[in-house]
Amino acid sequence: MMAVILLATRADASTSWASVVSSVQPRMVKIFGAGGLRGLESYQSGFFISGRGHVLTTWSYVLDSESVVVVTDEGRRLEAELIGSDPRLEIAILKVDVTDVEHFDLKASSQAVAGDSVLAFGNLYGVAVGDEQPTVLHGNVATRTRLAARRGSYKSRYQGPVYVLDAMTNNPGAAGGALTDRHGQLLGVLGKEQRNARNNTWLNYAIPVEEITTSVADILSGKILPRTIDEQVQLPAKPHTLAGLGIVLVPNVLVKTPPFIERVAGKKAAVAAGLRPDDLILFVGQRAVPSIADLHAELKRIHRDDDLRLQVLREDELIEVLLRQ
Repeated sequence: MMAVILLATRADASTSWASVVSSVQPRMVKIFGAGGLRGLESYQSGFFISGRGHVLTTWSYVLDSESVVVVTDEGRRLEAELIGSDPRLEIAILKVDVTDVEHFDLKASSQAVAGDSVLAFGNLYGVAVGDEQPTVLHGNVATRTRLAARRGSYKSRYQGPVYVLDAMTNNPGAAGGALTDRHGQLLGVLGKEQRNARNNTWLNYAIPVEEITTSVADILSGKILPRTIDEQVQLPAKPHTLAGLGIVLVPNVLVKTPPFIERVAGKKAAVAAGLRPDDLILFVGQRAVPSIADLHAELKRIHRDDDLRLQVLREDELIEVLLRQ
């Protein structure tokens, strides 16, 4: 049975659970950014993964803003910089100007099996806007399985192993929060909201830490770069275009529609490179392009005479293709 632990009102909480929660809360942050229109929440969760202010969270439209604010356990409001993201795993890393903060060590993370007790930390419904602590849910791991959901009932970009939870983590604001064991050791990152289109049920899950450690290291080392705009850089007069490459994307109807290929047209570069309908374009070179708008913006920076290297997700396989016009 799931239980919500509210420290301010639960004086009778067991010493062991209370001490674990108290040790984790300083590592948690609340994140505020884009949203607020058409029912889109402008908040989510995250946690420190270094003493230098690096915050691990989920990649979402909330980060698609010129101003992203991280609120610490002490109520400090700090402007955050997007260091990088990995659309394949739907994670992102922010950086705020702090030092010597309490944080999780990803190398010292734990693992769980079905039946293990867990704690889920996250800013459910955005109720913690100042120095209030994020909500804590106590539950269990129902199972560990693969979220192979791209063509199933749940639509998810991430296709790997997950912890399925009996705690109600699939609520606005929880994404990017921390899942820990009963000793406060990090188990995973709370996933984004997932609804089953067939029966309208929701999936509560977390991505295990071991699935993201390599990507986190790549982002921190600069191997995976965010798309940035340098106004001083002169754009080429004849850049690559989707039409010129023979790529037709799905309709751009959402705030941040992912760049799925609807079809490839004619005897052009996309056909020669082997691109297919339903391929999801993740990277142009080393730069992540999580939306159609990002893809268009990145193509404008590359001359059409230059080779174009893309990374795409095809079902559960990551494929690199080289396009030449």
